Amino acid sequence: MLEKILTEHANPASANIDSVSTVEMMRIINAEDQLVAAAVAAQIPAIARAVDGIAAAVSNGGRLLYIGAGTSGRLGVLDASECPPTYNVPYGVVVGIMAGGEAALARATEANEDDPSSGVRDLEAYAFTPIDVLCGIAASGRTPYVLGAIEHANALGALTIGISCVPDSLLSAAVRIPITPVTGPEVVTGSTRMKAGTATKLVLNMLSTGAMIRLGYTYGNLMVNVQPKNEKLVDRAQRIVASIAGVNRDEAARLLDQSGRSVRTAIVMSRLGLDRNAAEARLAAHGNVVSKALGALE
Repeated sequence: MLEKILTEHANPASANIDSVSTVEMMRIINAEDQLVAAAVAAQIPAIARAVDGIAAAVSNGGRLLYIGAGTSGRLGVLDASECPPTYNVPYGVVVGIMAGGEAALARATEANEDDPSSGVRDLEAYAFTPIDVLCGIAASGRTPYVLGAIEHANALGALTIGISCVPDSLLSAAVRIPITPVTGPEVVTGSTRMKAGTATKLVLNMLSTGAMIRLGYTYGNLMVNVQPKNEKLVDRAQRIVASIAGVNRDEAARLLDQSGRSVRTAIVMSRLGLDRNAAEARLAAHGNVVSKALGALE
């Protein structure tokens, strides 16, 4: 059965990869990698629907949960772990669940992926509800662990999304929004950490970034929720305030200090001529979205 799955096919472009020079080996890999972006581009309409669904769920108190095994699971955990430091979204709003748990992040335990009931149990451990979104990740589109979790989420009536890299997969058929970047056979047969993994990472970047933008965690393309907790982030925060408020760096630093080191508050204080308390109240009245808080009086 597995030999019928596209990601398990042998790639003729790399058939002699072990007998060419190292430079030519790298060219073969790079040429195959260049196919990934086009495969993801073909899925933009589906990705956009998923982004809107995630943003709607989170704005109504729901969460985004990724679930996967092996490389797919690790990529989901990585994307989830990067959302709080990037956007200051509370921990637990975006969650990565991996077959085998945290231990499997560093030490492969892929045997766990064959148990659909394990996927259900792991989902239940996070108290998954109908207002949450579940995104199943499986390059082959057939991982029982993921399919079991998706079936459970569907039964609850939750929004389900599936990322796989083969056409007409079981995962694509099971979810409400299938995202299927078809990346073709891997350079090393079956090594889906390569093109399939790259495509998955690109899609996950788009899902979480798009949802955070829709939720107002940016102003234009600037991270107005950044937390200035180290020298690099303090510098970034000052540059963001200076750019949006139209002030110099010294004034931006002063505003940040007066705002309690909140970029959003500092911007509203400067642009609307408010003190910290009034700026915080203005933001709270507009869902802490800077563009809405500014637009209300501009």
